[in-house]
Amino acid sequence: MDFAFTAEQEELRAAARAFLSDHSSSEAVRRAMASDLGFDAELWKRIGHDLGWTSVHIPEAYGGSGLGYVELVALLEVMGEWLLCAPFFSSVCLAANAILAAAGESQKSEWLPGIAAGRTIAALAFDEAAPHGARFACEATARRDGGDYVLAGRKRFVLDGHCAELLVVAARSPGSRGQDGVSLFAVPAAAAGLERRALPTMDSTRRLADVELRDVRVPVSARLGDEGSGAAALARALDLAAVALAAEQVGGAQRCLDMAVGHAKERIQFGRPIGSFQAIKHTCADMMVAVESARSAAYYAGCVAAEGGDDLARVASLAKAWCSEAYFRCAADALQVHGGVGFTWEYDVHLHLKRARAGESFLGLPAWHRERVARSLGL
Repeated sequence: MDFAFTAEQEELRAAARAFLSDHSSSEAVRRAMASDLGFDAELWKRIGHDLGWTSVHIPEAYGGSGLGYVELVALLEVMGEWLLCAPFFSSVCLAANAILAAAGESQKSEWLPGIAAGRTIAALAFDEAAPHGARFACEATARRDGGDYVLAGRKRFVLDGHCAELLVVAARSPGSRGQDGVSLFAVPAAAAGLERRALPTMDSTRRLADVELRDVRVPVSARLGDEGSGAAALARALDLAAVALAAEQVGGAQRCLDMAVGHAKERIQFGRPIGSFQAIKHTCADMMVAVESARSAAYYAGCVAAEGGDDLARVASLAKAWCSEAYFRCAADALQVHGGVGFTWEYDVHLHLKRARAGESFLGLPAWHRERVARSLGL
């Protein structure tokens, strides 16, 4: 199988890298981290309105570009290199995928054009602090009350939940268990009874929030798809998001390798660059092997996602497990190559280390994904 990008896809990557080198520099990332929103609103507007990145894999029928998941993977790898601070992942890779997987045609036409144009910041609220990776330990309830549903419960670690204008919420019918009775609901953030609180996080380049649903009343039309059919749609959305995260982690791992090699060439010790020492050479070589193998896993998973293959769940877990560990290993090794200065605020290595560590847990720990792959193989 040929994993090479087409000329058009390479142009997209080159344009993204050139744009982000100017607008997602170390200084820009640090300014965004310190802001109330956690991102630059003007940059986000340009990403959606001017560049159209938010529309890449959304079908043209719903206001998107209709390209595909390979193009999304190509973009995310570059975003990972530059530690982009923006609600891209939450809106495009989580919420949009959930809507595409669960919603009916009229609902897709209602919600997706705003996301595609970058007008709507969206988030997927599914996590309830269950064991990392467990997707259906959902205790939030959706009680039918005439022509409405009443949502009650608490969602944790909602990516960009503090600023999202639309939340796709997973809730279950009272008394149901496991995958049965789970539905997805499109809930405006301004809905009465919906409360959210930003959380302190290790990775300041990404914001998480707690979302409280205090008897939030939404119409039946807010339910995406048939009642109780949300489990399969949520699983697909999270698998697609895992592929997207793996691609982003490849970009981060590559940047860590580049920073390590650059520092090893410049840092002089005992009269020569530290890159001339065997221990440093071996460390950088191991990092390169980790990056290239992770890239292969992410690209393969992106191809499966683009083709709608039946093996998506397995390859998504494979890519997530491998790329998460490769990114953290490369970030940790880059810090060691930099020595004691690597963890100081002036260097970007510590930003990658923190994102890599947070990304290991997000969407399931590597151990959970490896077990999932093993079970799928009958082991």
